[in-house]
Amino acid sequence: MASSFADIPRLDPTVRQALWRRHPVEVAKELIGWTLLVGGAGGRIVETEAYHHEDPASHSFTGPTPRNAVMFGPVGRAYVYRSYGIHWCLNVVCGPDPGSAVLIRALEPTQGLELMAERRGLADARALCSGPGKLCQALAITREHDGMRLEAAPFELHPGTNAGLIEGPRIGITKGVEAPWRFGEAGSKFLSRPFPQSSAKVRVRSRTPRP
Repeated sequence: MASSFADIPRLDPTVRQALWRRHPVEVAKELIGWTLLVGGAGGRIVETEAYHHEDPASHSFTGPTPRNAVMFGPVGRAYVYRSYGIHWCLNVVCGPDPGSAVLIRALEPTQGLELMAERRGLADARALCSGPGKLCQALAITREHDGMRLEAAPFELHPGTNAGLIEGPRIGITKGVEAPWRFGEAGSKFLSRPFPQSSAKVRVRSRTPRP
């Protein structure tokens, strides 16, 4: 089996489902550089965070609830929740065991910029999707998308490449803060916020996805 998501044809659901069952840290790294679209609007994923079912910062840590039920279902699905009662946040359900997910923190907008700007009420491309709540507003993602397949309409998810990875501590949590499970594309201007200066750049092999 190929070792990278980007080596897998998009239309091979059996193999791709197996890859979604990797550890969320691996999935979070692999998704940097992929293109995520919802209804034709979106862009390249440039920032993610991993959450494992044994991670005290994960919504699944204490077990299934009506809110996190999707995390305990099939992998490759959208887990959507509201943060602080204000912002929707999009996650990809993954992992070898139930209860893990990857939070999509930021996108580099590439398609549907006018529509996303209208939804966000601003025109600055750097600010359209530079945070989990911002990108959900730009893509019109709500609780209605909870449980939907990320590789079926209205979602599109295409393999891609990145210029290298930066890793560091996750944002906005009080537990599991020592885990360096936040990942971003090196040099990206579309991150939700800068990484600590001490964050190490991890160069990745250049990949050309199959059609």
